[in-house]
Amino acid sequence: MVLPFFALLFFCSANGQNNNNEKTKNAKAVIERLIGSRVNEFELSIVENKNENREWFEIETTNNLVKIKASNNTTICYAAYNFLRDIGAVLASWEGNRVNLPKSWPKYSKKGDTPFKYREYLNACTFGYTTPWWDWKRWEQEIDWMALHGINLPTAMEGQEAVWQELWKEYGLTNNQLEAHFAGPAFLPWQRMGNINSLEGPLPQEWFSKKEELQKKILERMRALDMHPVVPAFSGYVPKAFAEKHPEAKITELNSWSGGGFESTFLLDSKDPLFKKIGKRFIEIYTKMYGKSNFYLADSFNEIEPPVSEHNKYEELANYGSAIYETIEEAAPGAVWVMQGWLFGDNKNFWTKEATSAFLSKVPNDRLMVQDYANDRYKVWDNQEAFYGKQWTYGYVHNYGGSNPVYGDLNFYKNELTNLLKNPHTGNVVGYGVMPEGLNNNSIVYEFIYDLPWNQGEQSIKDWLTNYLNARYEQKTSASVFKAWELLLESVYSTKYWETRWWNDRAGAYLLFKRPTATITEFKGNPGDKNKLKEALDILKTEAKKYDKKNFIQYDLIDASRHYYSLCIDEDLIECIKAYQQKDIAKGDQLFKKIEKQALDIDKLMSGQPLNSLNYWVKSAAEYGSTPEVSKLYIKNAKTLITLWGGEGHLNDYASRSWQGMYKGFYWPRWKMFLEALKKSVVNNTPFDETKERELIKNWEIKWTENK
Repeated sequence: MVLPFFALLFFCSANGQNNNNEKTKNAKAVIERLIGSRVNEFELSIVENKNENREWFEIETTNNLVKIKASNNTTICYAAYNFLRDIGAVLASWEGNRVNLPKSWPKYSKKGDTPFKYREYLNACTFGYTTPWWDWKRWEQEIDWMALHGINLPTAMEGQEAVWQELWKEYGLTNNQLEAHFAGPAFLPWQRMGNINSLEGPLPQEWFSKKEELQKKILERMRALDMHPVVPAFSGYVPKAFAEKHPEAKITELNSWSGGGFESTFLLDSKDPLFKKIGKRFIEIYTKMYGKSNFYLADSFNEIEPPVSEHNKYEELANYGSAIYETIEEAAPGAVWVMQGWLFGDNKNFWTKEATSAFLSKVPNDRLMVQDYANDRYKVWDNQEAFYGKQWTYGYVHNYGGSNPVYGDLNFYKNELTNLLKNPHTGNVVGYGVMPEGLNNNSIVYEFIYDLPWNQGEQSIKDWLTNYLNARYEQKTSASVFKAWELLLESVYSTKYWETRWWNDRAGAYLLFKRPTATITEFKGNPGDKNKLKEALDILKTEAKKYDKKNFIQYDLIDASRHYYSLCIDEDLIECIKAYQQKDIAKGDQLFKKIEKQALDIDKLMSGQPLNSLNYWVKSAAEYGSTPEVSKLYIKNAKTLITLWGGEGHLNDYASRSWQGMYKGFYWPRWKMFLEALKKSVVNNTPFDETKERELIKNWEIKWTENK
């Protein structure tokens, strides 16, 4: 039977549409989770990408239908979100989603593309500083957020301990030996990078199975959205028990990381035959457990100086590079070795051009990707000749340790991208993005950064901010609110790096967050313009009264307030110490009371951000354990990470948090102890023993982490 022409045409069209529906079902699911059944008013199509290095989209509304054509599922999600945000209907953020859809879609037409094949996201450290207690529901939200922001090269580090456990058991390690090896859950990122062993363990067996199940879901969803998850590979680090079991192997015991008094780690030499055997077997087990991958992260020398000889330094570095590449190539032919470029900026003295080029020299250009993500601190790519022909990605850390002062620099990001695209010496730059160590803060920074690869810096910040505020607050933001945000851009969002966090080689986002010391009288001041911040804050206080209590302007008012008053406390702490040192007890006492009131007021204010609280963090950790014993371990990990983490070195308070519960329960009690001791020494006319007082405070901190 021969079908009539019109019937054949209808059949082909319907078949093509069904095929497209199947291709785009995962993007549709993301959009549906955002806007519900109105997704049925979207017609989504994936069109074969003629230029595989350039992703693109087209959006057009006709007859109340939103038609989107794009190169893949992730790009469809970004295009849909771009449209919804442009019309002021939707804002998707870590704080939650604002959705206020119009009855019918306005006339709209837009085309976009990007010169960056990859948009990267997530630092290896994020899996300690933010995500250890996340379940699948929270990960699903994050992957949706990634898709809506066009991210297609996410780091995916969960679930690897199950692979390591199976691998090391094959090499004869016992359960007891492995229990002594694995770090606690919050500290696994640094074990994976060869910095530590066993810290705050043991790792409960339920962790292995729970994270294995989670990673399978994460990878399945990422791949379904046409993302390219970056998964782990072997970089040379072996357990102490393995080193003892194989005395014939060439294994170097490394010095303690970061001067922190940590246990040694053990690095297998790249020329030892065990190196490739272990590396290949790891990928084989990983593939069996999680499926095939195309991108493998391996960092052999993260903040660790390579154990190479002076006379044969470059050849030995080249051997390390080739061993990692060849191991990945043999186990996963065609896959790309991904490495963090952090080490090249962190240790400039070692990683000269000669050392870096040697390390990369034996790897084919298209089989290595350097993630140069610290351009808010180091200009590595410019100093390393854009990585000698290898693929590389440009980006920022922005957030260090999950610590959350209010800052960023929109002008800097825009100008940097514009200059990058014009620079003739960028080599093979294939990606762009941000690799934060911690999440859930400064949403505007991430919203802006992930638009840049698509508008390529051509949209003015004023126009972008107008669209952003209309989507975040309401469909027509008032001139007063816009003025407040202009002041915020001039005051806090004109700071590319928060220098305070490393003032005088002491971590902590503010002086208040650092372990107390009288040397803060030498502090030169926090970044930004505090006076303009106060102007912005005053406007927001007035304008916020006109909005619903659930509107995001209330959230932003809390952010601006807790940041401003934390800056005030820092100034008052300096003056309080000076007053006591100058024996002006009355002034010191007055400032003491003022600081205390401000700290307690901020703590109370932060109740308006329930997800940013010590209680939420600790509760999440507790609920991740299935027994009281496991929950107790997780709680201690959670509390230690945001306070004492860093060993005996200078890292304690690195992951300090501006959260409810921390001002009242941790930061102010430390300073109260310190200031009272200082005052007592002045009143009694006795020398102030700061070393002794800091030791007492440290002991108090230890008890705090152990107290449920």
